[in-house]
Amino acid sequence: MDEMITQLKEWNIGKVKQNELLSNHTTIKIGGPADLFIEPSSTENLIKVMELVRKHQFPWRAIGRGSNLLVSDKGIEGVVIKLGSGLDQLTVNDSEIRVGGGYSLVSLATKISKMGLTGLEFASGIPGSVGGAVYMNAGAHGSDISKILSKALILFENGTMEWLSNEEMEFTYRTSVLQKKRPGIVVEAVFQLEAGEKTRIVSQMQKNKDYRKETQPWNFPCAGSIFRNPLPNYAGKLIEVAGLKGHSIGGAKISEMHGNFIVNAGNATAGDVLALIQYVKDTIYSLYEVKMETEVEIIGRK
Repeated sequence: MDEMITQLKEWNIGKVKQNELLSNHTTIKIGGPADLFIEPSSTENLIKVMELVRKHQFPWRAIGRGSNLLVSDKGIEGVVIKLGSGLDQLTVNDSEIRVGGGYSLVSLATKISKMGLTGLEFASGIPGSVGGAVYMNAGAHGSDISKILSKALILFENGTMEWLSNEEMEFTYRTSVLQKKRPGIVVEAVFQLEAGEKTRIVSQMQKNKDYRKETQPWNFPCAGSIFRNPLPNYAGKLIEVAGLKGHSIGGAKISEMHGNFIVNAGNATAGDVLALIQYVKDTIYSLYEVKMETEVEIIGRK
């Protein structure tokens, strides 16, 4: 790995850190160290990083703003690539927008709403990056990324870059082709929106933000929704009816505001959260014979 670090610094690739705690880069503020943490300063440098990863055959993982992630207390083996300020370009062409994978989804929704473009109102409270949102087909308020994405530019592990259409992304509920079938990094996304009435769009954005603030925890670190909705049931409702809101293990606690959120109530470990997840799964199955599946992505060393 020393050889790779030397090369990265010679190329002035961006931020390069060894043993960087992922708790500094996840919204739940949990996670052990990454062997090597890299934040490329441009798309070109991201490509160079992947060239070195491929050359040295290191395991790798891309992250954005760290929402929807639970990182092991033992950290992540190999290379963690963070898409941030070097990949946050934005171009608006009438009702079509082209945006970098590192752009904040909340910031994008806010900016676009003020331009009188509709279609992104649902994203007003989703604390992730554009890349992460496309990767997991993020959604809320009856809509999701699949409703507005035209195409996405993906960098694959073998170094190839390819535009995938909405259909080729194979979107389903909170999933895409990138999670297992064709792992890759969302470099850019093109969204097709529509012209709308600015006052109405901004008003809907505010309503969505207010709803999230009233119904979801905002005063403690969390990773977002922990469980997928086992339709026709809803995870939060099942957990609430089971009397599990407020239940805690170590520093991890099921939010009293919303049953489908586990918060870091104070120095929680990934082990605390995993134990609480298992407790919920066991309880819900014993009461209702419903199998709960996690929506939050659990990664890192076992």
